[in-house]
Amino acid sequence: MNWISRFLKPKIKSIFKKKSSESDDTLWTTCLCKNLILKEDLEKNFFCCPKCGDHHKLSCLQRFDTFFDSKNYTILETPNPVDDVIGFKDKKSYKDRLEAARKLTNQRDTALIASGYVRGVKCTVGSMDFRFIGGSMGQHFGEAFLYACNYSIENKQPLIFFCTSGGARLMESTAGGLSQMARSVLGVNELKKENIPFIVVLTEPSTGGALASWASLGDFQISEANVRNISFAGARVVQQTIKETLPEDFGTSQFQKNKGQIDLIVERKYLNSTIGTLLNVLLKKAEAKDKQSNVSVDKSIQTAS
Repeated sequence: MNWISRFLKPKIKSIFKKKSSESDDTLWTTCLCKNLILKEDLEKNFFCCPKCGDHHKLSCLQRFDTFFDSKNYTILETPNPVDDVIGFKDKKSYKDRLEAARKLTNQRDTALIASGYVRGVKCTVGSMDFRFIGGSMGQHFGEAFLYACNYSIENKQPLIFFCTSGGARLMESTAGGLSQMARSVLGVNELKKENIPFIVVLTEPSTGGALASWASLGDFQISEANVRNISFAGARVVQQTIKETLPEDFGTSQFQKNKGQIDLIVERKYLNSTIGTLLNVLLKKAEAKDKQSNVSVDKSIQTAS
């Protein structure tokens, strides 16, 4: 290898290399539609492209800021299990992957749990960050999800969980990764026993073990608008498996709504008002039902007397 290919070409490439639009020190970003958007304008539009309507992925804090009333909420401290129990390593060690993901997202793992008001209703809300190893579910996620369920039950608060996930985290093996599917389902069952409303909001993407467990068990299944991938496996994998041509819109939010997987498709800017309205209706009905039950009990006691 001569000095031109070793030194000169890399130097030229570095000079003309386009700075990433995701860098924090740039004012602009791009969308899938190739539209160049001022980051300030994107944030004002709930991180949705003003041209094509694409809903850009959010960090957990961005999600909470766009969802809670007046951006007012409290982050809840969730349990922290031991990292990398089996010492997994492929091209990189799992510990290195965790360290890189934590540095990128500035959070301990995939999910954060917060508590605050949604249209005047005190709620527990969970959110996932896809940048954290593809939003995968490991032991930390399982502990955070169960903590959210317990907190909702103890404080009589509805639980809303935003899903963006590639599935179970296999670097933690069956015990650490896949077992979170069963654990999360048990948590949802406890919510249902206590008649605590559980609302799932599916965002881009919602796949794998998450969709095969807790993310399909909401009392209301809501999707953000223009989600392209809501399915256990992607269209390419499914098509290669069944050897059949799939519809062009396979796995999209509209496709899943037509098939009954989703109840509502809601634009991000309307999630607060839509979910707040649903919760107010549910809680008022539950309150009316409780009052009716108490009246019936009182009448029974009076009759017995």
